[in-house]
Amino acid sequence: MITAVAPGQGGVAIIRISGPLAEDIGKALVVVPGTQTWASHRVLYGHVIDPATKERIDEVLLLIMKAPRTFTGEDVVEIHCHGGVIIVERVLELVLAFTDVRRALPGEFSQRALLNGKRDLSSAESINELIHARSCKAAQIAMAGLDGGIQQCISSLRSRLIDQLSELDARVDFEEDLPSLDATKLVNELKSVQSDLLQLIENSHRTSLFRKGLRVALVGRPNVGKSSFLNRLSGRERAIVSDLPGTTRDLLESSLVLGGIPITLIDTAGIHATSDSLEKLGIERSFEILKGADVVLLIFDLESGWIFEDSQLLDKIPVETPKLLIGNKLDIQRSDLSGIKAINSIPHVNFSALTGEGEPELINTLLQVFNAKETTDLMVALNDRQLDLAVLAVKALERLQEAIDQKLPWDFWTIDLRLAIQNLGEITGDDLTEAVLERIFSRFCIGK
Repeated sequence: MITAVAPGQGGVAIIRISGPLAEDIGKALVVVPGTQTWASHRVLYGHVIDPATKERIDEVLLLIMKAPRTFTGEDVVEIHCHGGVIIVERVLELVLAFTDVRRALPGEFSQRALLNGKRDLSSAESINELIHARSCKAAQIAMAGLDGGIQQCISSLRSRLIDQLSELDARVDFEEDLPSLDATKLVNELKSVQSDLLQLIENSHRTSLFRKGLRVALVGRPNVGKSSFLNRLSGRERAIVSDLPGTTRDLLESSLVLGGIPITLIDTAGIHATSDSLEKLGIERSFEILKGADVVLLIFDLESGWIFEDSQLLDKIPVETPKLLIGNKLDIQRSDLSGIKAINSIPHVNFSALTGEGEPELINTLLQVFNAKETTDLMVALNDRQLDLAVLAVKALERLQEAIDQKLPWDFWTIDLRLAIQNLGEITGDDLTEAVLERIFSRFCIGK
């Protein structure tokens, strides 16, 4: 790994310049020895020289790319210099000293690519999703969007709606000159588009866990093995393990990926009655975590079995929160869980945090609780902005259906149909304002 993944760490840094002055700046700053040819899409070797002092700043590679065969559609020059804060800042200072040169805004390169016709909006957003992917599956979904999967899907649905709008508009303006409208066929097509949109929305909700990840809270009585459980799944000693009850008094977090899903495990303080002020504070925080967790794993001790205090803890978990009961210390006691079989249909599994026995079954059950097994083949997923617009489009089509049911004139049908088309156009970038574009790309990282 030579690219910097943390401030000041990395063998190479890239300074990208886009615009009509890019090549002139490259030629002014980089002295290229020998007879190397300055041509598009070639890499040159040289040194960055301070024009004022003639000091050699760094040994670099220079990549020249002429429009329109570039990411932004403009002339682009990249200076590949050594990584590290000092060198990068010195080269940047020389670049920024030129007239009409400034630092790029967040996402500005991608925004220029969109405005210059090099990218559609959904694929540009997928770049940001790819950069921030927290798992291989999230990266695969982002790549599908980058390859135009979202654009093709939404454009097809929008085109079908536009076809129906043109039929309605024609009848509104020239009804006497055209054959009668096949209203049944039109309504069936609108329902089909709405059904496809609803399926896309459902799939996007299901695949969002690959992008956003899940917060999973570990709760249980003191000394049931929550910290050992955290260490086992994390693959490292993340938490202090002790036979003394109440060892964990603060929240511990560990990030991992299970079945392609980014998961943040949160080890909470053991919940029990206590007079210790620090333990009380930790227990209060544990209850707060319970309320905000996506999934709760209630860990109990197979050696002592399921007891009344475990039932009390289960009652404190919000009813709507998915949960899994884990009987720990399988290496000490093999229980048939007969004491908890009557607890509705909550999934449960036996496990040993010490030896790892039962881990494959545990992970498989966890994935079932997350509904992850039903999402592995889904590749096209909308981000939050796109999802909100898709939902608005569905609501517009629902209002359109109400107008149809009320047998209102055709021009009433077109009102919500146009709105649905506009909502889908905002997903693909066919119908956007400058303010919306700026808001979208402001969420991107600098340099992309």
